[in-house]
Amino acid sequence: MNFADFEQRLHARLTPLDQLAQIAARGDRALNPHWPEPSPRALTPAAVLAPIICRPEGWTLLLTQRAENLRDHAGQVSFPGGRLQPGDAGPLAAALRETEEEIGLARALVRPIGGFDAYETGSGFRIVPVVGLVEPGFSLRLDSSEVAEVFEAPLEFLMNPANHQRREGEWRGRRGAYYAMPYQNRFIWGATAGMIRALYERLYR
Repeated sequence: MNFADFEQRLHARLTPLDQLAQIAARGDRALNPHWPEPSPRALTPAAVLAPIICRPEGWTLLLTQRAENLRDHAGQVSFPGGRLQPGDAGPLAAALRETEEEIGLARALVRPIGGFDAYETGSGFRIVPVVGLVEPGFSLRLDSSEVAEVFEAPLEFLMNPANHQRREGEWRGRRGAYYAMPYQNRFIWGATAGMIRALYERLYR
């Protein structure tokens, strides 16, 4: 992967930071058009950070393994992030605040670039993903009540459509399709895999 070209793609194809509130949405229904469309008023606004670590040996995407005791998406692989709070100026502020709270990555170390398609989940969230570049050398402090572990997956793996598996299963009593990207001993799937797929499509289609 040519990382200079990749960064240029990020700047050219992501939604500017000042337009995140108006970003278009996709979601679980992209693979399941037979599912009923959720009411926008029923969706909880949320934001996540997709932190790209600019390592000399190859850029990676930092992901979290959620704690097992959480009410929503317990134990799943996710991006750091969460619900918008009244004090947040918008999705970017929420993504940076939640990331610092969950994994201790200081917002001053993140260089935000832009956002991409908001993701509407079957669990009732409208998530705006924000991409930020991070230089190596940072330290993390995990909030164990929310995050069990963090890990990094290579961008070369995640941006390769050959690794985007389409699977089917049953969730909350209805059958549906979802993306999965198994990496080593990690199972990246559902909304997180859907957002990674959306990033790939935004950058390369």
